Amino acid sequence: MVKYTVEVFTGDALNAGNANAVFIKLIGTKGSSEPQILGCFAGMLSCSKTLTVSCKESLGTFFLVQLELKALVFEDYWFCSKVIVTEPEGRRLLFPCYQWLSPKKKAILREATAKLSHKDTEEMAIRHRLEDVAKKREDFRWSVYDSEMPHIVQADSASSLPYELRFSFTKEKEFQYSLLRASLDLKLNNFHHPTNTWNSMEELEDLQRNVTGTHEYIKKHWMTDTFFGYQFLNGSNPMMIKRCSKLPKNFPVTNDMVKSSLPKESSLEKEMEKGNIFLCDYARLDGIVGNVIDGKQQYMAAPLCLLFSNPQGKLLPIAIQLKQKPEAENPIFLPTDSKHDWLLAKLFVRNAEFNEHELNFHLLRTHLLAEVFTMATLRALPSVHPLFKLLFPHIRYTLQINIMARKQLISADGTFAMHSAIGHKGLTTFLRRATAGLTYSSLCLPDNIKERGLENIPQYYYRDDGLKLWNIIHKFVHGVLAHYYTERDVQEDSELQTWLTEIVEHGFLKNDNSGIPKSFHTVAELVKFVTMLIFTVSAQHAAVNNGQFDFGAWMPNFPGTMKIPPPTRKGQATADSVVAGLPDVRSTLKMITAFHLLSKKSSDHEEAAHDLWCGAQPNTSYWADLTFLTSILLDITRRSSSSRPCPFRKLNSSGKI
Repeated sequence: MVKYTVEVFTGDALNAGNANAVFIKLIGTKGSSEPQILGCFAGMLSCSKTLTVSCKESLGTFFLVQLELKALVFEDYWFCSKVIVTEPEGRRLLFPCYQWLSPKKKAILREATAKLSHKDTEEMAIRHRLEDVAKKREDFRWSVYDSEMPHIVQADSASSLPYELRFSFTKEKEFQYSLLRASLDLKLNNFHHPTNTWNSMEELEDLQRNVTGTHEYIKKHWMTDTFFGYQFLNGSNPMMIKRCSKLPKNFPVTNDMVKSSLPKESSLEKEMEKGNIFLCDYARLDGIVGNVIDGKQQYMAAPLCLLFSNPQGKLLPIAIQLKQKPEAENPIFLPTDSKHDWLLAKLFVRNAEFNEHELNFHLLRTHLLAEVFTMATLRALPSVHPLFKLLFPHIRYTLQINIMARKQLISADGTFAMHSAIGHKGLTTFLRRATAGLTYSSLCLPDNIKERGLENIPQYYYRDDGLKLWNIIHKFVHGVLAHYYTERDVQEDSELQTWLTEIVEHGFLKNDNSGIPKSFHTVAELVKFVTMLIFTVSAQHAAVNNGQFDFGAWMPNFPGTMKIPPPTRKGQATADSVVAGLPDVRSTLKMITAFHLLSKKSSDHEEAAHDLWCGAQPNTSYWADLTFLTSILLDITRRSSSSRPCPFRKLNSSGKI
């Protein structure tokens, strides 16, 4: 008689225990045990049960653990974290589970050690691997939200997702509570306005009379050119700016126009040669007709903004053209114009920033791509694959948060459709254009910085801190993947190549101009791609998401819409017309609430992820080092919390870093 000692662990999630009977069975290459009852785990949290499983003979060198629930009175779910089996020889084997089980679902668990497909030689192991992928491809099907945008999961609601990919009960209830509490936390519930139209800046100040710190600083300095320029480098969207070595033909700025903004004895041409002139071009917004809100036409622009990095290291705007086509009724606004002309031009740029930030760099380039990465990982990689183990902690809740975003933010009756100038129709047009312009290099931070010519611009903290994070992730990813892969392994891993194909087809829509690799040939190629993926869904998302409330709570700094058309002549703007151009009261409150909710830090943000990675690295001491690196990564990528307005560094009350 051969005896195996089995320990079964319930997770620490709320309601993880169950009132059903739990049966366990060991299945090996040489036979299997009889199902043995573990009893129920009713009301138990973070507990374990131990039993001895007796078999007539050894199960062999490879075996699986089967868990099954049988309803006693009513169906109940159970969250199992792991099973540990001790063999007769004393070897302890870990079988990760981390699943919610029901009487309708059997769980067949494999030992934790990660394996590449072509190195799995046991017939039963190969079969389990294929069945795992086949089941996940059945559970996770692609759907087309729009033929010219990244594809999404086929799911009408978050409740249709497997439990292990959904928010925990506490996390989901906390999110719902935060949504209800947002207006109370912001003291917006007591703000009433009889006309729904702002009459003065003083009324806006009444809305935020109690703000302090960062918000107070932004409220005082949002009109200054210094802070306006600063945000292109370290605001919510540090991704638009690029070095300008030659002016676009549709932006006829002359030296005489900007000479007062440049050093004496210098010129626009000289400063471009020195690398001190920069451009933000919002051409993707060109031709999109503004939304209608509450029966009133809304407006936006597709501006070009020229900036100068002065000898003091400050980035300052020196020329703004609000439409793409140069003509008499499309003047180039300058800092030397009247203060209201110049302020109104900057407001239209900030509205353009709102659209580029929220839809392109936040929604498309982090959320929607993360969904593609998630779907490809779930559909192409079995749970035993080292890349699945590496990626799962970074993508676990992606599908649920994106389903919620599609329903609440970008649907036909969502926040953008009802309260932004771009509206639902314009949003779709814009996202199609942005998707067509997606490139692999723009997602790889070192390449992106070089392409935009931003290697040397001073005070670009997004670049400085972001590259440190990129290098940390790269070192970490290389440490894991180089343990499993040689060049030959990369080329022979059919699951890996299928994973990449799914990303190319469903995320980049087979766009030959994207530069996305079609296959992997070397370890270096794979490491760079996985580094890009993890950076995108962690550090990059933190940079463009977590400062939204800081920069957007003072609405004039980040208006979601403009109620007047872009000016066609100079000298007509007044203080009243500037206020008249701002979003109405209701839209202001809705956007501030959305920013607050999106920027709010979850109470479980410090949750350790390494348990989910069990088996990704069998060398104990090396794995401990990687776990340490993981903790550093998780901590640093959260530096852009709701208390930090800049992508990675804090702006203090004096406006200095």
